[in-house]
Amino acid sequence: MSTTITETRVCRLYGQGDLRLETDTVRAPGPGEVQVAVKAGGICGSDLHYFQDGGFGPIRVREPIILGHEAAGVVAMLGNGVTGLTVGQTVAINPSRPCGHCRFCREGHPNHCLEMRFFGSAMRMPHEQGAFRDRITVDAAQCVPLGADRSPAEGACAEPLAVCLHAANRAGDLEGKRVLVTGAGPIGALSTAVARHRGAAEIVVTDLQDHALSVARAMGATTTVNVAAEPERMEAYTADKGSFDVAFECSAAAPAIAQAIACVRPLGRIVQVGVSGNQPVPINALVGKEIEFVGTHRFHAEFAEAVDLIDRGAIDVRPIITHSIGLDELGTAFAIAGDRSQAVKVQLRFD
Repeated sequence: MSTTITETRVCRLYGQGDLRLETDTVRAPGPGEVQVAVKAGGICGSDLHYFQDGGFGPIRVREPIILGHEAAGVVAMLGNGVTGLTVGQTVAINPSRPCGHCRFCREGHPNHCLEMRFFGSAMRMPHEQGAFRDRITVDAAQCVPLGADRSPAEGACAEPLAVCLHAANRAGDLEGKRVLVTGAGPIGALSTAVARHRGAAEIVVTDLQDHALSVARAMGATTTVNVAAEPERMEAYTADKGSFDVAFECSAAAPAIAQAIACVRPLGRIVQVGVSGNQPVPINALVGKEIEFVGTHRFHAEFAEAVDLIDRGAIDVRPIITHSIGLDELGTAFAIAGDRSQAVKVQLRFD
């Protein structure tokens, strides 16, 4: 491939609602680095929050930032000393770069790294620039190869799948368990697929949108419930102190959290996957049923596991990809991504 490309289109956010398609430079890879021609990038909920609200929680956009952390593409250039990758190879890009030497990295929890650098994140200052661009130069170690039978669109789903694999690890053994998933967005749909892959006997998924629930069924849900249209259907699951062994709460909505607590049996576990600000929680029921209420944050080794599962076809991520839109239609892509009645996972296409 040509080594003369020095410019790239970038998706840069200047503030709430101010998203621009611009041109920037791209540097050649140095030792241990590769340049990737990005082919697909998934719009995540955090990207939407940055765009719609200028941030989420205490994290605010304070300077222009290139969005995007769900990306895959084709290796375009190799830096000196790079082995195990070849030009033209399809790779998923791991957006996570822990420091490797802080307290939590040394303890084996690099997802809690004190100096974490994560694509498209406004947490640090200066902000960490993201992957929504035609070309990006990254550490070779961030690139996990995909087989020739897998598309970059599938590879770009490795990051959200890794999030769900880490959440499942926080849930414990799912073999033969009854599982509730509240919220059927991309994370809820992929949590459903992971629960199925890990042997759950029953997977009930709830949401407010029929379209999202149809995707959840394609990902392995045994039962879906539109809790806006038929809330009474959930009453049966609250009988005798609750039915589910595990719940993945993927909406971060107060009613869904309360419903998960009502539907999980005593000594069960709720994994809080969805993120928001302060929410009311019925502590009395949590305590009275001795429910474990645990958090989950990003991933580490699960990224390579996610790529492997996609590569082997053990988890088919394609049903969650409801839209693939060219980068030149950036505004349309973000508008559709924000409409849950029609979209689950919207990906940007880099042609």
